[in-house]
Amino acid sequence: MITEPHRFLLIDSYDSFTYNLASLCRRSIPNCRIHIIKNDQLSLSEIIPYIGYFSGIIVGPGPGSPQVAEDIGIVKDLWRIGDEHLIPIFGVCLGLQSLAVEHGAQLKRLAIVKHGQVSRIKHTGVDIFKAVTKVHAVRYHSLHVELAADGEIEQLAWAEDGDENGDVVMAIKHKTKPFWAVQYHPESVLTEGGGIEVMLNFWRLARNWVNSHGRRILPWDTQATSLFGLPWPNLRSPPRSPRQTVSTAVTTTVLNLPHLHLTAICELFGALDESSPFVLLDSASQPGRFSIIGCLTPSSPRITYSVGDSTVHLNEAGSCSCIGLGSHDIWSWLASFMNKRKVYGGSPHIPFWGGLVGYLSYELGIESLHVPLKPASHEGRHPDVNFVFIERSVVLDTATNNIYVQSLIQDDDLWLEQAVGLLQSTAQKHVLCTENVLPSSTKGRLQSSVVSLPHQQTYKSRIDIAKEHLFAGDSYELCLTARTRVKLSSPVASKTSPHSISWQRYKRLREVNPAPHAAYLRLHPTTMLSSSPERFLSFTRAPQPTYQLRPIKGTIRKGPGITRAIAEEALAGSTKEVAENLMIVDLIRHDLHGVIGEDVQVKQFCQVEEYKTVWQLVSVIEGKPAEEMQDSQEHRANGALGWEVLRQSLPPGSMTGAPKKRSVEILQALEDDERGIYSGVFGYWCVGGGGDWSVTIRSCFKYDDHHTSNIHTLGQDRDRADSESSDEEWVIGAGGAITALSDADAEWEEMIVKLQSVLRVFGAVAPRGN
Repeated sequence: MITEPHRFLLIDSYDSFTYNLASLCRRSIPNCRIHIIKNDQLSLSEIIPYIGYFSGIIVGPGPGSPQVAEDIGIVKDLWRIGDEHLIPIFGVCLGLQSLAVEHGAQLKRLAIVKHGQVSRIKHTGVDIFKAVTKVHAVRYHSLHVELAADGEIEQLAWAEDGDENGDVVMAIKHKTKPFWAVQYHPESVLTEGGGIEVMLNFWRLARNWVNSHGRRILPWDTQATSLFGLPWPNLRSPPRSPRQTVSTAVTTTVLNLPHLHLTAICELFGALDESSPFVLLDSASQPGRFSIIGCLTPSSPRITYSVGDSTVHLNEAGSCSCIGLGSHDIWSWLASFMNKRKVYGGSPHIPFWGGLVGYLSYELGIESLHVPLKPASHEGRHPDVNFVFIERSVVLDTATNNIYVQSLIQDDDLWLEQAVGLLQSTAQKHVLCTENVLPSSTKGRLQSSVVSLPHQQTYKSRIDIAKEHLFAGDSYELCLTARTRVKLSSPVASKTSPHSISWQRYKRLREVNPAPHAAYLRLHPTTMLSSSPERFLSFTRAPQPTYQLRPIKGTIRKGPGITRAIAEEALAGSTKEVAENLMIVDLIRHDLHGVIGEDVQVKQFCQVEEYKTVWQLVSVIEGKPAEEMQDSQEHRANGALGWEVLRQSLPPGSMTGAPKKRSVEILQALEDDERGIYSGVFGYWCVGGGGDWSVTIRSCFKYDDHHTSNIHTLGQDRDRADSESSDEEWVIGAGGAITALSDADAEWEEMIVKLQSVLRVFGAVAPRGN
């Protein structure tokens, strides 16, 4: 006899921790099936006929208030189900508040909110706390309940907040119905004692109630599947698309030229020519290791796309095609593009053999969340997707000083020979073996830069509005940002000064603020200079890919007397810094669980890492695809699953806050402009199946649609006509994570500090006050 697996219905109130809760349920009740629906997806009348298919209901957390219909959805109706349809229910956070309020409790605000903070939980030791000893639990709430005296709800646990909030209800049960709930988050990575232990007790109590009431679980059928969908984890492969039957081989030559500097290599392969596309992904400092230089050709495919468009632009061999997406969205179109370009035979010692290099905007991530976009003028607007497909590349391994010269083009021996010869001869000359600095004449002109900061009082007033949203329960953290503009006049390249000015500025940036995940992307009309310290997502090649995210929340600049011990006390010892990091860790776990299933682990939590100019508080989250995905080897081999993880994880949680969707909606109302490239990601998707993407911060951008796209061949003279000076405008995004503990003056100063590292490139400083 085949035993029907237990099934649970998980109600998601648009939270960013839902899949973490689903994972906790699966660990507590092995082999169970978790079906997830949004709280406004179905009505109670639609659910009631199918109640008998489920062993229980889990009411997840979410933003907002149980007294706001749009926030709570169907949840408020669950507590009023008639006796004939009663089913065990377990609520978390918003779920507890709803259960209590529907049975006479008063909803109040905490005097001191608890977002990402760990509290010692006292409990009665019975019901869901039977045999549970110490509980340290993570709290994400600004609202709480006061139970009605002699009402239908009984308290099971509480937190002693002392002078801050007094005693706060942390767990309850209904006295006669099979309803239990906790205010804290049992699914958080830092909850100890009150997570799986409490879920196991809920399951024990639920089974006892079912048995004592003779409740029979109905066998699952296709009608139920059509209404509630497939259970999580729904490990479906990305959509299949045609691919070439014969893969291309990578041709590689390895050199060891320890005295040849990265910037010199870049200048050999096109960095100096402002009129031509050029890409560099630069590990300018530890812990970065590999730097990737694209050696573009006139036929290198260029891909651009803007949100809302039904077409994608493909520029190849000087010809631009406007291609309809048809049944694709931009994500599946790019997956199809890459699926036709699989290669083999590259060096296993380096992560990149060739493939897409470029950036994805913040707005592309918002589009994926189905959040309305700001009205935007298309004049001067950067593409939301801007990629070049790299067929020839040079990869520098800073750990070994090995230089890998690679080509995906068949019978490309002549170019490889020329490239190797050029590198060797340049190294022998010992002329370009040290860092080139910005010419003094150019530095001098940059001193007259005009810096336009955001309006200080407006920014501070929006911090206050953001905090009000936090106090109201709409979000736990809001990453508020604004644009700074830098206007200047500068010389363009000429015969007497054969330098790309933007390239010279990038060299200055990597000199004054070297970063492990930096980049120089010149993909007209966009030029981007970045000294990003934060890797967002990396994924390795098959056969056993690993997906890793490394959120940074917490930074202290190095200086006299700032030792590791002092940095650890200021960062890892700070309640505020750890809380910010924890929120993003839990959010990222949710994003990763949502794509690859249960195997998600926090490999490092809130450890202080040393960088060239700063100490940073870094966590590491890793996931691996489940065994059920073995049938999708083809897609894992070309990195399509990693691409799907990227899609589901944007925009970066460290640049939005949590819960992500509601936080983005709030930020859309608080911020004046589109973020554009800022707060998105940049990096690569390798034809071998790997990928590496960084958060676009500590960066500046220039829009210029007047450049040509002429790409010179290797070694060709770069003759340019003399020219007059031209005006430039660069945009820098900056901001900070607003929490309930934020001070408006301190947040403004933090934003100014972040700006300074980029402003120095222009010989400028931020004006004080405006």
